[in-house]
Amino acid sequence: MWTWTGAYAGVHIGTMGGITNFADPYGPSIFGDNVRTPGFLGGGQIGYNWQMPASPFVLGVEGDISGLDSGGTNTCFAFSGLFTSSNCRARPDFAATLTGRLGYATGAAGHTLLYVKGGAAVLHSTLDATTNYGFGVFPITTTSASPTKLGWTVGAGVEQAVSPAWSVKLEYDYLSFANTTLATPPSFVTTPAGFFFPVPGSTTNVRQSVHEIKLGLNYKFGVDPWAPWQSASSSMPIKGPLPIIASGWSFEPGIRYWYSSGRFQKDLPSGAASSTSLISRLTYADLTAHSGELFGRLDTPWNIFLQGYGGLGGITGGHMNDEDWGIFTAAPATAYSNTLSSLNNSGMRYATIDLGYDFLRGPGYKIGAFVGYNYVYEQYAATTCTQIASPSSGICAPPINGTPVITETDKWNSLRVGAAAEMWLTPQLKLSGDAAYLPYVGFTGVDNHWLRALVINESGRGRGVQMQAILSYYITPQFSVGAGGRYWAMWTSTGSDAFNGVPIARTDTYRYERYGLLLQAAYKF
Repeated sequence: MWTWTGAYAGVHIGTMGGITNFADPYGPSIFGDNVRTPGFLGGGQIGYNWQMPASPFVLGVEGDISGLDSGGTNTCFAFSGLFTSSNCRARPDFAATLTGRLGYATGAAGHTLLYVKGGAAVLHSTLDATTNYGFGVFPITTTSASPTKLGWTVGAGVEQAVSPAWSVKLEYDYLSFANTTLATPPSFVTTPAGFFFPVPGSTTNVRQSVHEIKLGLNYKFGVDPWAPWQSASSSMPIKGPLPIIASGWSFEPGIRYWYSSGRFQKDLPSGAASSTSLISRLTYADLTAHSGELFGRLDTPWNIFLQGYGGLGGITGGHMNDEDWGIFTAAPATAYSNTLSSLNNSGMRYATIDLGYDFLRGPGYKIGAFVGYNYVYEQYAATTCTQIASPSSGICAPPINGTPVITETDKWNSLRVGAAAEMWLTPQLKLSGDAAYLPYVGFTGVDNHWLRALVINESGRGRGVQMQAILSYYITPQFSVGAGGRYWAMWTSTGSDAFNGVPIARTDTYRYERYGLLLQAAYKF
């Protein structure tokens, strides 16, 4: 009888989403202080399982290590519109955990392992804070730290033994870490009369947390990697036409609804030589959207597969914060301006196509790699504007309502490289998922500032990550319904813009996220 007992090692890829909080030492902030750090992760794990004799319970210990391609920025220390606040950045690049696992073997012959885990975690990051633009009165200063912090983690997952040697898993982990002390850069306050007073630097506590979703493949030591299950009693009893896919064609199309929320951020530096000190930032947040899509996967007799989806929808909610530093107005000067706008209904569309190869395939499982392409179009339209920092001056004092303020229209084109897996947990339940790293992301956008008769053409290049997972229930051998989740994150590392056709000599950066719930129905031919 096969059991989970034994040592194993494997690899994983996936996505992460972190929050780095920079506490404001000067008082409650008007906006910001929490830096989002979405990114891609990839690494390996090693562990040992012990299944209690004549019992479905499995005890284990596991260590894993992940490299992270992640980072983000946000405003920090913005306690007053008279104070020149900072731009804070966080860039996690390494994470590891050492955990105990408690599992329960279920399904046919106990080949499905449901487990929880918990233990110690470690994270390495680069943190910095830079004074934003302030009329050129005081020098721009950056403070930084590169801590390696200990913390704790908890998680849960499902692992499916697809052969005596190989298993595939989908796992979620939450990691939390102790505070780090970071010096804050010196800055200054500005009076309405135009006088400047220096403010010495202080210290802040930085706290980090990370959410991880991993798609992994494990090999059990001491087992023939090519060995199949030896008998019908120990194999997965799959009903219907599914075993045919090992030697024939299979096509599964469907329809899907995606309820999602999104975020878009645009950072404008104060100069080409100082890309971390900002003169302006626009943040579009809580971008609620509803979309419908068609999807499908085609499998061939040669283990080659083609998968993809395309959708249309509408963005029905959200708001935008427009921040500016070092502005001369009739007041006559504003150190920090922040305006809040609500967004009108607008549109979105997207498409993905992948070509892949299953290096492990059999009745009840598919594990493969793919390359593909993704396209995203979204538009955000603001028609109100209220000044929330420096409320007595600025372009939105008094408030504006029912007038076009800003419209942002964006396109993202991405190359996808990733892995996909399907595993049958029971004769009617199938868990499928894919994770993709985006080594090349191209961004183009148009920002219409209607109140200023200003058109800004935007472009950039960068990277990203995309991941989704679906749990499907087969009502018949062909027809299924399912639910799951999807996460996208894309960001640029280089970028530019042109104001009314005139190029600006600086490096802009753009960041985009979208995530939400999927509901679907599919039919298998």
